[in-house]
Amino acid sequence: MARQERAVRTRRAVLDAAAAVFAERGYAAATIAEILNRAGVTKGALYFHFDSKAALAQGVLQEQISAEYHVPRELKLQEWVDAGMTLAQRLPREPMLLAGVRLSADLQGRQAFRSAWPAWADLTASLLAEARTRGEVLAHVVPEETAQVFLGAWIGVQFVSQAVSGWDDLDQRMSALFNHLLPAVAAPAVLVRLDTAPDRGARVIAEVRQQSPVVLAGART
Repeated sequence: MARQERAVRTRRAVLDAAAAVFAERGYAAATIAEILNRAGVTKGALYFHFDSKAALAQGVLQEQISAEYHVPRELKLQEWVDAGMTLAQRLPREPMLLAGVRLSADLQGRQAFRSAWPAWADLTASLLAEARTRGEVLAHVVPEETAQVFLGAWIGVQFVSQAVSGWDDLDQRMSALFNHLLPAVAAPAVLVRLDTAPDRGARVIAEVRQQSPVVLAGART
């Protein structure tokens, strides 16, 4: 068990180090040597988990989507908004997510390790499909199509925010994106109940962090 836990910690250290290097330098300029130095592990330990730089990039991309800050809501559309707003709040602060953005935009590197964008589109489509079964969306909405439109807009919002403000206005831009898109998606009675304020992501994250000690304590009993 101790060996298993050590292996898990080593893998996490390698992924965190790789994410930091990819976020700062991009895929082509990143080196295994720098990742090893930041992770503080041996070459053998790294290659036990990842056999190449491309495998490291793929490992980082697989970490992009998690349920860590997912809170079930009465409205599935609110869960969709919350997913986007928490991402906007976290992205500038978490190297793992920043690395995902940079790797996904690497047109040459994607031939080796793909991108995180399909997974984000799948998450959106899934939430919209559930919202449709609950009568939360307008009749014309096709979840997969709306997910692709939203993905394209979200990618643009990220890059504009980075270029204009160094991510400082990402929350505001994400809020504006939802405010413009949701009237074409949500049923009127649902639309008026959705919280798309710029600080929504920060509030959801604070809610989860406040509840997590209770949740963890319950899981141990």
